[in-house]
Amino acid sequence: MIDIKVFKDSAEQWKGDALVLLLREEDCGGGAALPCGDLVKTLAERKDFTGKKGSLLRVPLFGGAVRNLYLAGLGKGKDCGSALIRDMLAYALRTAGRQHNETAFVPHAHLSGGKGACDEGGLSRSSLVAEAVGLCGYVFDKYKQKEDDKGFSLREVFVAELSEEEAASGRKFAAAQLATRELANEPGNVINPPVLAERAEAIAKASGLDCEIWDEKRLEKERMGALLAVGRGSATPPRLIRLAYVPKRARKKVVFVGKGLTFDSGGLDIKPADFMTTMKGDKSGGCNVLGIMEGVAALAPEVEVHGIVAAAENMPSGTAYRPDDIVRARNGKTIEINNTDAEGRLALADALSLASEMKPDVIIDMATLTGACVVALGKWTGGLFTRDDALAEALLASAGRRGERFWRLPAEDERIEEATKSPFADLINSGGRYGGATFATIFLSKFVDSDIPWAHLDIAGVDFMDKEWGVYAKGASGFGVRTCLDYLMNL
Repeated sequence: MIDIKVFKDSAEQWKGDALVLLLREEDCGGGAALPCGDLVKTLAERKDFTGKKGSLLRVPLFGGAVRNLYLAGLGKGKDCGSALIRDMLAYALRTAGRQHNETAFVPHAHLSGGKGACDEGGLSRSSLVAEAVGLCGYVFDKYKQKEDDKGFSLREVFVAELSEEEAASGRKFAAAQLATRELANEPGNVINPPVLAERAEAIAKASGLDCEIWDEKRLEKERMGALLAVGRGSATPPRLIRLAYVPKRARKKVVFVGKGLTFDSGGLDIKPADFMTTMKGDKSGGCNVLGIMEGVAALAPEVEVHGIVAAAENMPSGTAYRPDDIVRARNGKTIEINNTDAEGRLALADALSLASEMKPDVIIDMATLTGACVVALGKWTGGLFTRDDALAEALLASAGRRGERFWRLPAEDERIEEATKSPFADLINSGGRYGGATFATIFLSKFVDSDIPWAHLDIAGVDFMDKEWGVYAKGASGFGVRTCLDYLMNL
């Protein structure tokens, strides 16, 4: 991870590779208060750089103490918020790192303030900057041969007016998301359910967390029939992973539940080839839970936190579960299978039943659950489903502070709920074409104690980025990890 340090002197005294300025359109008139103010003013007059939102310009500086000036545009002050500041700083630093800059300086005072100041959303600037620094350089390249020196060079970022305590917190948020990405990016031939369980044990040992793994025999004993059905077609058996953080004093008890499908072929209702690519990412919800637990151990909130991951591999074979099968979940409810590719909700059903038995104050599950959510919201917004307004408001506030966009969608609908009924069992696992994300939420609700506040986060679409943007690299995103950690730290 890139080091972040305090630089107490002025920008004019900085000596190093890169100077990074985040500027609004209002700033580009230059002035004595702005480092390189005359140069910025000249560039603005020539229309080379006007502070337009999303713009980035590198200006080589010859003969001085600084090699390169990077100007990142924040747009108009009224439109500038913490998410944009974080994303543009990460973009500028990532570009600097790829252009062989080993050190960079960010004059912290110029991130916001003054006329048309950016809205930082209640998050400290030091934490905001530390997250951007921590996330900017990530790339999953462990399986590539290093044939040249065109990699990422940035090693140190110096920031003025930095609170080291707040920056340390931001770095822990970033580290949790990076750990999640690294695990979620691993392919299915490396990570299967037993190996995911081994990784969870290693995280627990390194972080001081309690850990318990249920193998297929224990799953049978614990009546986890839905999870076992999903994993039946694979040569590698399913696992249930339980991690726990129990402080000496806890104000609340929260359980996170994650879908850990290490690969999803669709089972006997097999996916088309184009839809099967990136299905290594179907474990992203479970990886998020493991990353959250790692972050919890580092941040040490006064909250008892449990993480449950239902891990399986959904494969077609002679032992695979079939359409028309009826399986029984942990809470006794029976489920008629009419689509083996609607498997995530089956794995979650058993895990949510277990979470409810633990009688927490809140349950939050995360899953790459429905294509319907991607159709509704696109690839850059996650779906938030809950019947609890207070929980929705708290999660959306945390998402806003951390720059992870969630949108609240309906968690109940009388007519869609009718479609969850089966003539042969208590429930059917897949509804019609329309309202699929709400159908899945209503299905999951049948396995959660109605007295427990519960939120379902559908991260299908946002779990995997086709191209890098902001703090996100290409590949697994870890989307939702920082939101959930922020929620815990603000309970």
